[in-house]
Amino acid sequence: MPAIQLTPAQRKDKRADAHHLNPVVMIGADGLTPAVSKEIDAALKAHGLIKVRVFSDDRAAREGMLQVLADQLDAAPIQHIGKLLVLWRPMPEKEKTQREDSMPAPRVVKIVKFSKNGNGRPQIKKLNVLGNQRVAQGGELKRAKKRQTSVKKNARD
Repeated sequence: MPAIQLTPAQRKDKRADAHHLNPVVMIGADGLTPAVSKEIDAALKAHGLIKVRVFSDDRAAREGMLQVLADQLDAAPIQHIGKLLVLWRPMPEKEKTQREDSMPAPRVVKIVKFSKNGNGRPQIKKLNVLGNQRVAQGGELKRAKKRQTSVKKNARD
């Protein structure tokens, strides 16, 4: 998988976004092991933009690690400054599962009743409307009834 190519302006924006971040993964004396690359992959899935600290004094080795990580994980190398590496990969879309038996969440509805003569203050009432309720015309709550289905249709299916 090749590394993602970014324009200099995009790379500049990502560097600015990564400025306040702390290193999420640290690479020790063993170097770039499969466990470390797996952790970096998990961090990229969770955060998208991460910093990696490398405890090595060899600059060429750090640059090599940045390129290897970018190629392996299909990420964009953003920055290598000192012992910090910054990587970015677009976060995958999370799937939202919709439960079939779920009801709508409760919501607060504000009902305003104006006074009969024009000089009085309006009455404001807040109601907590559950998923199986509705507000009727007079401002009272009514339960929604389940739609009745035909017994004959159920027997046929």
